[in-house]
Amino acid sequence: MMGAVAVIGESVKTIGFGLAGAIVFECETPAQVRHAWETLPNDVLTVILTPAAHAALQVGHPCEASRPVVVMPS
Repeated sequence: MMGAVAVIGESVKTIGFGLAGAIVFECETPAQVRHAWETLPNDVLTVILTPAAHAALQVGHPCEASRPVVVMPS
């Protein structure tokens, strides 16, 4: 099964992932992070989050466990 990798977080921490073929969602606010999560394409199998993006999804957001999530070290 082939699928995409998405990266969600601040642009300074996510910019290079696009060069490796990941779908990058540059988000500077918690609202942008939540919107990116809710609009992930169906073919995304794994999501990489910056620590700030991970925190944004933990506060009042039903972050589904339907995809593996990796959090970058801070």
